[in-house]
Amino acid sequence: MPAGMKPLEKFLKKQTTALTRAGGFVGGVTEKAGAGTGASRRRASLSRVVPFFRETSPESGQPREVFSPDSEDPPSWPPATGPGPAAPPPGDVRSPSLSSDEQSSEASLLAESGGGGGGGSGGAPLPSDTPDNLTLALLDSAAGKRPGVCTETLLDDFLLTHPIFLAADRFQQVLMQQFSLETQGEECGGGEEAARKRAVLSVVFRYLDTYRELLQEEGERSNSFPKELYLCAVQELSQYPELVEDVLKLQRWTEILHTPVCVCSSVEEKESRKKQVRPLFRHFRRIDACLQPREAFRGSDEIFCRVYTPDHSYVTIRSRLSCRVGEILALVREKLQYSEDQPVLPGNLVLVAVTSAGEKAVFRPSDEAVFTTLGVNTHLFTCEPSELDSLLPLPEEIHWTPGDSKLHDMSAEEVATQLVVFDWELFSCVHEVEFVCYVFHGEQSRWRPLNLELVLQRCSEVQHWVATEILQCQSLPKRVQLLRKFIKIAALCKQQQDLLSFLAVVLGLDNPAVSRLRLTWEGLPGKFRKQFQQFESVADPSRNHKAYRDLITSLRPPLIPFTPLLLKDLTFLHESCKTFHGELVNFEKMHKVADMVRIIRRYRSSQLAMDTETSPPHLQTKAYVRQLQVIDNQNLLFDMSCKLEPKDP
Repeated sequence: MPAGMKPLEKFLKKQTTALTRAGGFVGGVTEKAGAGTGASRRRASLSRVVPFFRETSPESGQPREVFSPDSEDPPSWPPATGPGPAAPPPGDVRSPSLSSDEQSSEASLLAESGGGGGGGSGGAPLPSDTPDNLTLALLDSAAGKRPGVCTETLLDDFLLTHPIFLAADRFQQVLMQQFSLETQGEECGGGEEAARKRAVLSVVFRYLDTYRELLQEEGERSNSFPKELYLCAVQELSQYPELVEDVLKLQRWTEILHTPVCVCSSVEEKESRKKQVRPLFRHFRRIDACLQPREAFRGSDEIFCRVYTPDHSYVTIRSRLSCRVGEILALVREKLQYSEDQPVLPGNLVLVAVTSAGEKAVFRPSDEAVFTTLGVNTHLFTCEPSELDSLLPLPEEIHWTPGDSKLHDMSAEEVATQLVVFDWELFSCVHEVEFVCYVFHGEQSRWRPLNLELVLQRCSEVQHWVATEILQCQSLPKRVQLLRKFIKIAALCKQQQDLLSFLAVVLGLDNPAVSRLRLTWEGLPGKFRKQFQQFESVADPSRNHKAYRDLITSLRPPLIPFTPLLLKDLTFLHESCKTFHGELVNFEKMHKVADMVRIIRRYRSSQLAMDTETSPPHLQTKAYVRQLQVIDNQNLLFDMSCKLEPKDP
């Protein structure tokens, strides 16, 4: 066998040399990047995205979240005792902490390894232990030293949730140590050592497969780990020839992670890719860009963005999606320096998000990836701190122009199809780990949920689109027609299993500014009123959204879930029990989190048939759906409603 290994060893050595020259092997373990920045990022509250998550408490007059303990079909997470959690403060991104009585329910998640573990996954999760010990237990399971533990489920649980309790750099360091570990003396034979090394490599392969796109995005910073492990494995081949296939596989992984996410076939294509600037929903509405299939956003993607000054003039900057606020301010200051309208360079600038309602949020210089956290009609302003109170929304965000909707000339079938196609593109772009990072702030947002935040924006955008189109229509008969069309669109979205747009349209019709239009609703045929009442029952939050949960349980993939409710469930699971008890990780909780991520994975287990028609009317509808013009100022919407149908004296 050793003689037969020589050509392979020569080949591996050649590949190792090439890799070393190409990128270099960074010694040691890389430092944790982005530490301390995750919690500072501003995200839209789920309660703002989904109004039906909240109701008003008669005692306090304050909104509270709806969690009914009498649900006939309890959710996959353990129900908390006592009343529902209190409402989060404005701008909070997660559900609030539970009361002391509710926190006692966390004890139900501390079952030992022999107690149930749930979810029908076929094996019990690990008991609570330290992060490093959990990693060693995982390797023992992969090596067959823990009989009775479902290795596949355990491995999936650990890899999906480890950013919550164990930084990737530390996890990689433990894997390196365990692979290089030599048994002292004659206590252990070479066969057992080889089995241990193969177990480490099997875990590594699953880790690289789970985080492939995210690791590719990080480039050399993440590539150092598989390269170092590859070098170490090559040196072990002479002693452990049975590792040949694994080492070859590891060598292929180093090449994959060393290759950019987009592989271009020519020099011209590479240069074109470098110059490409990707548009977000509302950044520089370009027809040619919006008609392209949606691809996942990465932090290194560049976008154009307008940053306004207090007098509503603006500068256009080109920036990475993940760049820090301090970098944005530096770009703005450089632009202003050469602006004829700015004779004096401003001093201490701050970056502010201003909504169409005039609400302001000041970003810190260390905040990152703020573009995807903006609301539907929220704009970035820069000013000195003394000018903060003078900032006003843009004039076009305050005033509105009545007129007929383009929707009158489009069929409900075509609009619904385009909504479904676009929602599927957006939902498919979300990496499953983003759901965990959004709620748990894993590794202080080492991997930011950019695509998930855009899905939440889309949900809010569709809700306001429905209200905007109806309230801009001055003719009563045409408003009734629009009402019928939106109900039909909702029915078609539900039929095509797009529950995101289905519920967004229903919630848009339930907007107080629309629901108060008595004359408009009275003009609706009884068949449509009855159908809308059925749709409202699906959006009913009582008994823990039982109607919605019954509906989605009856569907088969592919389907698009109502994403905010997924995040609400994850948030409740996170808030209802602790992640750590001292230094011990509550791995039962991690198992339940992973179960919920696997549900999301199942929704996308089949591919949705995408629309490919290219006729001019079709493309016009497609562009319209992907570039919705909306009013998200609720006060303005209510004023529009009162002008259409004044209040009764």
